[in-house]
Amino acid sequence: MTEQDTAAVVEPTEVDQDATEDARDEADIAADYIEELLDICDLDGDIEIEERAGRVYLSVTDEGNALRVLAKPDTVSALQELTRIAVQAETGEFSRLILDIGGSRDARASELQRLVDTAVERIEAGSASAALPPMSSYERKLVHDLVAEKGFRSESEGEGRDRHTVITR
Repeated sequence: MTEQDTAAVVEPTEVDQDATEDARDEADIAADYIEELLDICDLDGDIEIEERAGRVYLSVTDEGNALRVLAKPDTVSALQELTRIAVQAETGEFSRLILDIGGSRDARASELQRLVDTAVERIEAGSASAALPPMSSYERKLVHDLVAEKGFRSESEGEGRDRHTVITR
């Protein structure tokens, strides 16, 4: 190896360590932002932070039903986008964090499972394909995984807000 080659080599542990630190920074900024929002709304909630595959997952839970007003899918998506913007403003880096409020992501995952099950039933009954309604890239990824588990194929089609998933054999 030449001196130039040696300079270009980065130990994997350094890269992993940098990614972990970046995720921790992203998570801390996002948690602070959500905590401020909860304070403004006069809501109590516990914030849990998890990192999976380089992506930060922030979950806000409570003992009662106080978060139900924030747990609606459109509201969670909007708050997630605002939180991502807050992180990007602080770090200068694009954020891919996933926000869950009051179990909204689990509820949506169950809903997506039902959509996939219904679409697969239509295909098994003779339809060539089944198109699902437009959804976010995160939701489409979940759908692709659910479809693959059932042994079927799926592709995303369309542009922008009309991007949706089509399931085939």
